[in-house]
Amino acid sequence: MLTLVRKLVERFQRGSIATSLFLLSAVWLVVALVATAFLLSELYSRALDTSLTETLEFHIETLTDLTLLSDTPKSEDIKVADPRFDRTGSGWYWAIRNDAGELLNFSTSYVGMVLAPLPGAFDATNTKTAIISDPFGIKIRVIEREVTVNDVPLHIMVTGSLDEILELVDQFRGQTLIVLGAVAMALAVMSAIVARLALRPLQRLRKEVEQVREGEAQALTGAYPKELAPLSVEINELLRSNTQVIERARNQVGNLAHGLKTPLAVLRNEAGADRKNPLASVVNSETDKMTQLVTTYLDRARIAARSAVVGKKADATHVMLRLTRVMQKLHPNVTIAMVRPDASLPWFRGDESDLEEMAGNLLDNACKWTKTSIGVTLLAERDAAGAKLLIKIEDDGPGLTEDEAQKVLRRGVRLDEKTPGSGLGLDIVKELVDVYGGSLQLKRSVLGGLLCELRLPAAKVGGLRTFASMRKE
Repeated sequence: MLTLVRKLVERFQRGSIATSLFLLSAVWLVVALVATAFLLSELYSRALDTSLTETLEFHIETLTDLTLLSDTPKSEDIKVADPRFDRTGSGWYWAIRNDAGELLNFSTSYVGMVLAPLPGAFDATNTKTAIISDPFGIKIRVIEREVTVNDVPLHIMVTGSLDEILELVDQFRGQTLIVLGAVAMALAVMSAIVARLALRPLQRLRKEVEQVREGEAQALTGAYPKELAPLSVEINELLRSNTQVIERARNQVGNLAHGLKTPLAVLRNEAGADRKNPLASVVNSETDKMTQLVTTYLDRARIAARSAVVGKKADATHVMLRLTRVMQKLHPNVTIAMVRPDASLPWFRGDESDLEEMAGNLLDNACKWTKTSIGVTLLAERDAAGAKLLIKIEDDGPGLTEDEAQKVLRRGVRLDEKTPGSGLGLDIVKELVDVYGGSLQLKRSVLGGLLCELRLPAAKVGGLRTFASMRKE
């Protein structure tokens, strides 16, 4: 049982708050209202039984008075004006016996029946009571009282049907369950509405955080209840602190680059002044390595700092059109065909210059290796991690094998030294892709050459821009 409760609690914690509140409220209401229904039924049953007892005692008092007014307990004038005492098998009977147990008078309903006197002693009021069943199987309450009328001790017994009470209680319980069930449904719906209304500030907070992440806002500006206001303040403080940390990192990277530039230049100049000295060649070689290493790690730090800034996005369609026009001018002998993107194509969630650097390197490599034509396609994808922007660049060049595709992504690796370049282009692309949590895949194109599939995190569309209007820019 405890394991089941624990699993339910864990499921509620992982699920929707509004749903959890609704389910918990509904379960509690069902339990509480069912218990209320049975409690009310029990109270109603007790009230009916008390009323029955009082009615029977009243009939005993009536029979006692009539006996006092009559010459004999056998008088026909002794009777109860209740039609139920005239109906056989009704459960309502009365009888008068003498002290020896001889039956002196009885109701019409008692004809043909025998109810023995109740066992046990009388109480202080000369009364005793019990619940028994009559010969018809009807459950009855019996009250017997010992009285003395005209110096003659008599036992007056009156009974009433308990089955009538039980039937009334069952009807009352059924009606109560129906009414309380309707009340439970109304309260459950009300609790769901209240939960939705109470959680609206959380929805607004989520939307504002999403706007910041998508680049539509720089901070949270909404007014929230006192329970959520501290959270909003802390998120804004976290955003501000993140911006300050990144800005300090940029400044330190710039200071480091400036501080190392001059000493390295001095070492190269001093070594170049005396080329005959063997130490000079060693200094030149090592300073070149140091320069390359410093440049590499400064570039990585710059990339990491720039991509860590929250709240930036870029129009991928606009960037790719601009890159396509530039590459077409640099490589007039190459035909670059860009497939018209869908109007709902999402934007790139990141810095525009980073997108230009990634796509520009891939497109430049395609122009260097293609024979005549290049295809560019922009698509939208969605996976478990969310929306993705897919940029496909393919050519009709020689392409790469699987082993070559893995090697070419390594830093500085070049498969053909005749083609101009440093071999760092694809590695820079891979570096940026890893920072943004995207992916870069090199495959065989249907054109016969290389197919580059660049997947990047997507943001919401930032505005309505038609393909035709962007071509005119």
